[in-house]
Amino acid sequence: MHTWQTRTFTEQATAVRRAVVPTGLLADWVPRACVEIGDWLYRQGTAPCGYPFARHHPLHDGFVDVEAGFPVAVPIIADGLIEPSALPGGPVLVVRYAGPYEQIGTVQQTIDDWLHEEDADRAGESWEVYRELSARGRLGRRIEVVQPITFAHVLV
Repeated sequence: MHTWQTRTFTEQATAVRRAVVPTGLLADWVPRACVEIGDWLYRQGTAPCGYPFARHHPLHDGFVDVEAGFPVAVPIIADGLIEPSALPGGPVLVVRYAGPYEQIGTVQQTIDDWLHEEDADRAGESWEVYRELSARGRLGRRIEVVQPITFAHVLV
């Protein structure tokens, strides 16, 4: 069982790395990318202003296009592998998950059920927020999946 809540987010500048990786390596790639970005931010004298996150888009043949990084207070300028990006603002559904990363896909059913019950739709791609990164360099067990949403209008 997952817990959820709705919130309204403000658009958030981010510092990210992007890559295309095999799906099976995603849980290893994201923490490494976040460490690299954290080190880069430190060298720039900038602190992250939130937890690490990742957005990934399935491709074909078992690969994903992934963007991982940190929210930052002001937009950054691209520097090598580190690029500026942003997380969108607006209404979102936040689903909390605590379990093995290999089973995080179960959150999507919770999102689908909630959308159906509330007569709402996805308003863009979801992202994962990692409340902990394992010391072993893998994704931890406390994750929030953030899904931008929009509500269907009722015609009178």
